[in-house]
Amino acid sequence: MSRASRIPILGGATALVLHRPHLTVATLSRQLAAIGLIVSDCWPELPPNAFVADFVFFDVDLGFDQQFPWQPGEAPMPTIALIGSEAPGRIEWALWHKADAQMIKPVGKAGVYSALLIARQTFEARRAQAAQIAALQARVAERQTIVRAVAVLVAQGVDDERAYHQLRSLAMNWNVAIEQAAQRVVAMAGEDRNDRANRV
Repeated sequence: MSRASRIPILGGATALVLHRPHLTVATLSRQLAAIGLIVSDCWPELPPNAFVADFVFFDVDLGFDQQFPWQPGEAPMPTIALIGSEAPGRIEWALWHKADAQMIKPVGKAGVYSALLIARQTFEARRAQAAQIAALQARVAERQTIVRAVAVLVAQGVDDERAYHQLRSLAMNWNVAIEQAAQRVVAMAGEDRNDRANRV
């Protein structure tokens, strides 16, 4: 079985380096430019156009939460942690932000390209997993709505099996999916309860 190449072309990608002015920034910027990336450095916070960057490198040693315009672990692009100090608190902070790859400072002549590729793949895998979890949660919510709709119909004097068939018939009559029919049945039951409460 042949394995298709999964190495992305990085030429033309943009990278932001969130790091105080330092030799690390100059070295990293040179290597990124040699790979073909368009590089900008910033400190102490990300610029307004950060959301359109393809990669963000960030300093773990002096980094802080307020530097990022997103919640920890929710960066909309691959992030790479630049680690100089191995103090447990600093490592814990980097882990909290769920960096997709890491580089040890001082940055040498190697490691930038592999960090970019690892970060991209880790980010894409994490995003795919999040989408899968969201889809599963949506399916669970839909099933719960179907169960609630069946319970509403059972309360009208039919058994479970007949109530489910009745729900399917409603879906066919309304020309909608059974999940949408269940939402309607539950909503109508809620409206009926509100009307009764208002009359009391």
